[in-house]
Amino acid sequence: MPVAGPPVFLVPPGSLTPGVRTLAGPEGRHAAAVRRLRPGERADVSDGAGTLAECVVTAVGKDHVTLDVRAVHTLPPPRPRLVVAQSLAKGDRGELAVELMTEVGVDTVIPWAAERSITKWQAERGAKALAKWRSTAREAAKQSRRAWLPEVTELATTAALAKRASTAYAIVLEADAPAKLHELALPETDDILVFVGPEGGISPAERASLKDAGAIEARLGPLVLRTSTAGAAAAAILLTKTARW
Repeated sequence: MPVAGPPVFLVPPGSLTPGVRTLAGPEGRHAAAVRRLRPGERADVSDGAGTLAECVVTAVGKDHVTLDVRAVHTLPPPRPRLVVAQSLAKGDRGELAVELMTEVGVDTVIPWAAERSITKWQAERGAKALAKWRSTAREAAKQSRRAWLPEVTELATTAALAKRASTAYAIVLEADAPAKLHELALPETDDILVFVGPEGGISPAERASLKDAGAIEARLGPLVLRTSTAGAAAAAILLTKTARW
C-alpha cells in the first residue's frame, strides 16, 4: 500500500456497511476506466462525512467495480476547524484556491463578495461558479484521501462574515500587518477563520469592520502571494501549529 493510502471513492452518506458493494455510476467508471483498478487491489470508500470503508477489489466491469468491505471506520471531525473566507477572484483563480486549500486540509470555504473583487457572482453566473467551486472541492478531497469533504458555503457578504468573525478566532491576512501568522497563539477547539482578500486587497472599510468584530491582522511573510495561493499557504502554517499536522 502506498504511504498516502489507496485511492478514495465517494458514496452517499449512510450507505457504508460491511459486506460486498458495487461501485457504479461516475465513481464506478472512474475506478474501472480511469484508475484501472484490478482484482486484489485496495481501495477505500468514503461517505464524505467521516465514515471510511477499507475495501479490496474483487471484480471489475466496464463501468463498475465490486468491492469487499473489510472494515468500516468513523473518524471524528478535525479540531480545530479551519475556515477560509476566500474572496472572489478573476478567471479560474478561485477554483485553484479551493483546490489547493482542500488538499492542504481546510474544512470550510466561504466565497466572499469582497468590495474590491473584480468578479461578481450574480444570478445564473453565480450559481454556476458556486457549482464549480463545490465540484473542485469534491475532486480535490478524493485526490488527497479525505474522509471529510470540505463545505463550500453560499456566497457571503462582508457584513455577514464580520458577525461570524465575532464568534471565532478570526485572522485577516494583510501584508503590512505587524503580527506574523506563525507566531499567533491558536485555540485548540474553536474555529479558526481566515480572510483572504482579492487582487486589489481588502478595502479600508472592510479592514475596519473586521477589526471591530475582533479579527486579528497578520502577515504570511515578506512576500505578497496571489489570492489563489495565500489561503493554502496560510492553512499550511496554521495546521503545523495544531495537533492536526
